Amino acid sequence: MALRNAVMAALLEGPASGYDLTKIFDSSVANFWMATPQQIYRELERMEGEDLIEATVVRQERRPDKRVFTLTGRGRGELRAFTSRPPRPIAIRDELMVQVQSVDVGDADAVRTAVTERTAWSSARLGHYLRLRAHLLDGRTEEEHLSRAERIGPYLTLLRGIALEEENLRWYERVLDILERRGALR
Repeated sequence: MALRNAVMAALLEGPASGYDLTKIFDSSVANFWMATPQQIYRELERMEGEDLIEATVVRQERRPDKRVFTLTGRGRGELRAFTSRPPRPIAIRDELMVQVQSVDVGDADAVRTAVTERTAWSSARLGHYLRLRAHLLDGRTEEEHLSRAERIGPYLTLLRGIALEEENLRWYERVLDILERRGALR
């Protein structure tokens, strides 16, 4: 998947500046697609050149003018075409997995530290996702939200992000437990 598809999906929330999009990525897209602000700004420039999005300059008092982007008809068409074809299988490329795979010949303490750090990171992400979920539900039940919300895609991807981090935390706990028991046996 190209970054452009994730940007177009984010623009379904409504018009947004590059700064707004980086915030949207942090709050709702990061559970399935990571991008730096620089990558987002470069992609916006390319997409505008390809007539997938258009920019409107918004004048601001005491701040520089900002450009607000919206999807064009062509962008919506490309996003529609993207959603109609089967996605590629998930490809995992995770340095931590290579370190764990190599723990038998590597530095087990360093691997344990890396897993512990990743545990903290996943815990923070999970907390963030749970706060987003509470914000999206806004006091409604999940069923009420799913039956009445204008868009359900952001909620469905958020559920995946929550499930992923919960599973990551279970796996990290298991790895740390096994490494601890193995270390005690030696």
